[in-house]
Amino acid sequence: MRRILLFALVGGAGFLVDAGVLALLLHVSPLGPFSARIVAVAAAMLVTFWLNRTFTFGRSDRGLAAEGTRYGGVGVSAALLNYAVYSAILLVFPAVWPVLAVAIASLAAMVWSFLGYSRFVFGASASSK
Repeated sequence: MRRILLFALVGGAGFLVDAGVLALLLHVSPLGPFSARIVAVAAAMLVTFWLNRTFTFGRSDRGLAAEGTRYGGVGVSAALLNYAVYSAILLVFPAVWPVLAVAIASLAAMVWSFLGYSRFVFGASASSK
């Protein structure tokens, strides 16, 4: 239960980075809500990797490069799911505030990413089984 709580807190921090970078880019740059979101997701992914590795799951026995690659794979798949839900919301409901769409999309991707990170990234490697 502690791990799920920490994961949720890290996810909350990732959401704040994602939504904050998105809001900032929408305010100060010519980027629209779709292209700005790509930058925001990348920033959030870097922050959550560090936080999850440090506080939620701990380091695996794979090494930083392998762990980072696996995290990136799960993170990209979760980000694609997140982005698809985000885009669908904005296309179907164009009056929705983009940050609200981020919140809904982030919740949709949360289960997928927890399972992927806990089992594929930070879980025991085949050599330690």
